[in-house]
Amino acid sequence: MDNETQRAWSWHKQGLDGSLAGQSAAQVLGAAGWARSVGGANPYLTLFARAGIRRDQADADVAALRIHELPTARGCTYVLGAGDFAWALSLGQGAAEAQAKVLDKLDVPRSELAALEGAVLEALGAGVDRQADGRGAMDPQQLKAALGDAVRSLGEAGKKKGASTTLPAVLGLLQADGRIRRVPVNGRLDQQRYAYTAWGLAASTLTPEQTRARLMECYLGWTGGAGLKQTQWFTGFTVAQTKAALAGAGAVDVDGLWILPADVDERENFTAPKEEQVRLLAGSDSLFLLRRNAADHFAPEDQGRRLGSTRLALQADLPDHPIVDRGRIIGLWQYDPGEGRMAHWLFNTPTKAVKHRIKEVEAFIREDLGDFRSFSLDSPSSRQKRIDALDAAG
Repeated sequence: MDNETQRAWSWHKQGLDGSLAGQSAAQVLGAAGWARSVGGANPYLTLFARAGIRRDQADADVAALRIHELPTARGCTYVLGAGDFAWALSLGQGAAEAQAKVLDKLDVPRSELAALEGAVLEALGAGVDRQADGRGAMDPQQLKAALGDAVRSLGEAGKKKGASTTLPAVLGLLQADGRIRRVPVNGRLDQQRYAYTAWGLAASTLTPEQTRARLMECYLGWTGGAGLKQTQWFTGFTVAQTKAALAGAGAVDVDGLWILPADVDERENFTAPKEEQVRLLAGSDSLFLLRRNAADHFAPEDQGRRLGSTRLALQADLPDHPIVDRGRIIGLWQYDPGEGRMAHWLFNTPTKAVKHRIKEVEAFIREDLGDFRSFSLDSPSSRQKRIDALDAAG
């Protein structure tokens, strides 16, 4: 498979060819992959680009627990569908336990953490029926005030290890077990202000080995095939765990890529579409993030393109958001909220389809989101240099 066809194949597997139109948010995330959150707007654009889902519908799905943001693979937070909650959450338990082990080194006994867990659950009313939208949830400051002396300050030694009190580690353990969950304070995914509510999610019935095989099967389905190191980066599995998970998923090695058996024949007979399929995506979209292979999505003639001193194809992660056609990056964009417009740089003369898509996404961001942040601390002022650079290049 040549590079152009491989890009289009990944595009197809990600549902960016229109094949997910009309699907629900949970269906999109199940088919194309969980959406990385980090307090940015990527989950919203993920759903809009693939299925035309607007923010109000996405927020309604969050409130109704049809989709939710959870810590999962590598302990990172993703937005995923309800069918994946229990087994995906179990993948993040190692990261929560690692945080708790930091407190072991600060002479905090596990019995103290267990007591604080019980106090948190009591404060949140565990066992009491809760609204799905998390009404009655408490933010960390409210919890700390309610818990009083049960929360211990860890002083300068704790600050040096990133643990100023015992509360964050306990919240992480409770969330990783599904006993509590975080809810965004204003119902939106593109920020990082959370409160906590009791949950009581039933534990996954899968063994750790089955869970790893399940993740590998999903991952290879989302990507259409990935290299060994790419699978390890996303999953966080050891070499031995990776090989066992590949075997558990029944994956086969085709030209250095591990592929699901169901995709082998389809991939071999796949033909790249001839008509334009233009999408504006976030730099953290699953098309790039799942394999961290943005460089593969530049055509040969664009491999040397630079923005300032940065050679784009040499970056593991894109410095700006991409404009993409059938898997090929054809330009970059940033949103300028001050002027309510899309700053962009197209590598070649724009077609009508490209102009239309830029205007469409510009209107979506302006009307639904108000701004497009890459992550929680992103702001118009912090990205102004990027906006100016794109304006100059374009």
